[in-house]
Amino acid sequence: MSRALVFAHRGASANAIENSLEAFDLALEMKADGIELDIQTTKDNIPIVVHDLNLRRLTGKNGLVSSLSLEEIKRLRVGKLFVRRLKGPRILTLDELLAWHKNHLVPLNVELKESFLENEIALKIAVEKCKNIDGLHFSSFHSELLEKAKRFAPNIETALIATKFLNWDEIDQIPYIDTIHANKSRYYKERYLDACLRQGKRCRFYNINGNEKYIASPHKAVIGWITDYPQIVREAQKTDGNF
Repeated sequence: MSRALVFAHRGASANAIENSLEAFDLALEMKADGIELDIQTTKDNIPIVVHDLNLRRLTGKNGLVSSLSLEEIKRLRVGKLFVRRLKGPRILTLDELLAWHKNHLVPLNVELKESFLENEIALKIAVEKCKNIDGLHFSSFHSELLEKAKRFAPNIETALIATKFLNWDEIDQIPYIDTIHANKSRYYKERYLDACLRQGKRCRFYNINGNEKYIASPHKAVIGWITDYPQIVREAQKTDGNF
């Protein structure tokens, strides 16, 4: 079995500002195999790299991404209050992220967030920008976004993030889903993993911290780990001779 790939959650977000180029660069220095990132859309249909729908936590501005233009968003800085006033980074556009990626051809896990639910135009724009990138897959809690993404780009990998509503015994009845992403605390269990394998699906698990005993020798259904601590997880993999 090949080694499960390690995706850095929002980059090396335990050590740098999430979804920033600094976090992505640091993740690769920490031996991450790939990058997990989030995209939302502005009101003028520009996909941007940010997790929250409301920008208050990251920028101090109480406003929805989907109600602001790119020009308005680019005036803001991200980070803790006193840091962002002086040198906090700007929120990246998807185009800026993909320009960075051309020099770092690593797998990308692009999570489609809720602002796309009411903006099919922006969703199609995002999918078109990504559809020919090797090693890229879309993930989302929103199955309807993945269904549309699959329609726009039939060959792209889609990963549904599991919730309590997912029937693990009927995953094969969702034809537009290729992979399952799941919280390790709730779903790293034989019955779920076996159900995936039985139906020809694979899994990636998130909230991985590197202390999990199964990292070195995972279930056959596992193809990836999503973590804030890529260096620790990579070291944990080595205990079983995996490099």
